[in-house]
Amino acid sequence: MTATPLLGGPTLPQRRELRTDLPGPKSRALLDRKVAAVAPGVGLSLPVFVAAAGGGVLVDVDDNVLIDLGSGIAVTTIGNSAPAVVAAVTEQVARFTHTCFMITGYASYVEVAEELNRLTPGDHVKTTALFNSGAEAVENAIKIARRHTRRPAVVAFDHGYHGRTNLTMALTAKVMPYKDGFGPFAPEVYRAPASYPLRDGLSGEQAAARAIGQIEKQVGVDNLAAVIIEPIQGEGGFVVPAPGFLATLAFWAKEHGVVFIADEIQTGFARTGDLFACEHEDVVPDLITTAKGIAGGLPLSAVTGRAEMMAAAHPGGLGGTYGGSPVACAAALAALRSYTEQDLAGRARAVEAIILDELSELRDDPRIGEIRGRGAMIGIEFVGEGGRPDPDLTTRIVAAVHAQGVVLLTCGTYGNVIRLLPPLSIPDDLLREGLAVLREAVRSV
Repeated sequence: MTATPLLGGPTLPQRRELRTDLPGPKSRALLDRKVAAVAPGVGLSLPVFVAAAGGGVLVDVDDNVLIDLGSGIAVTTIGNSAPAVVAAVTEQVARFTHTCFMITGYASYVEVAEELNRLTPGDHVKTTALFNSGAEAVENAIKIARRHTRRPAVVAFDHGYHGRTNLTMALTAKVMPYKDGFGPFAPEVYRAPASYPLRDGLSGEQAAARAIGQIEKQVGVDNLAAVIIEPIQGEGGFVVPAPGFLATLAFWAKEHGVVFIADEIQTGFARTGDLFACEHEDVVPDLITTAKGIAGGLPLSAVTGRAEMMAAAHPGGLGGTYGGSPVACAAALAALRSYTEQDLAGRARAVEAIILDELSELRDDPRIGEIRGRGAMIGIEFVGEGGRPDPDLTTRIVAAVHAQGVVLLTCGTYGNVIRLLPPLSIPDDLLREGLAVLREAVRSV
């Protein structure tokens, strides 16, 4: 097995190794402290506590080495504690940690904006604003669209997920656990049906016509500021829309002066085998929101878009105390260089090939409705009789995989999808080992 060096730290063996049952005694002690000290609304999917991470592994406080197939929900795409990111952050922290860019500027904010303007889809003139989280980016994209169009309404889609703040909860389709009891929500948010080929059987053009018809009838284009959609839906179940759906929707939006916002917070930065998922469909959004993989694990997000739209917000209308932190910007510059210089989009396509090969023998299992996705973003949807979602089976399979020291996540409106989001730094043999554990769990549960 290969090992991964952590700058300033130990070399982590890239092999699964369980010294205790999971969780181990030190993790259980920390879990007791968590229950006493942390609000219960903050959940914990796998009750282990991490002491170190890198490559494709997490090492917990009991010295168990777990295979990481989650990347902190697609955040550590380039690998945890990637040496280039660690070096950039260490250098920046030694110089200064904060000034607030709205008070006194610094070059790294400008440099990140320049890189995003260059890398995001389309060759039109763009500008960028930086924030802290994906939800902040989404909120600010909506602000910009409303200011630009002078219209109030926004359309999001079935199965979509956009965040946990008030406006982004309104945009998010799934009630539990994100919305239940937290209303009332922001007004003038409407929902349209998305393309879900497994469940609707429609072509992309047919699904787009269905959505557009509903929008025109229930909202009206003269009232509509923006449509916002994930090019591949994340929390909704790693749903890849039928070909033509996104392009048809984007063309219609352009024809009617509606801002087309691509939420690439989970799909962005090489995750799907292109730098951005929109590129698979040759779709150029007006505004694009990014976060997660942007800065190698540090909190940073962005809205990048057509310069004339971005200019609609008056000076002082965008920003925030921590938005575009100099430490996060240093990390982002190192991460963005890694994506391009190391061809990590190509690496994501190689990861996809391994995943599909290792899971190929499961395709005939009648409990699996579909294996779908792109790049290092693959979902497995589990179904019961009549194709109905089977969240109970999904939960039991994930529990069995967790017990064997492999970190997996679930998703889906119905809770019946396992999502695979390995870091692109994971060695091939370790990835195959983790997938073998998953295969065995599917067989045995």
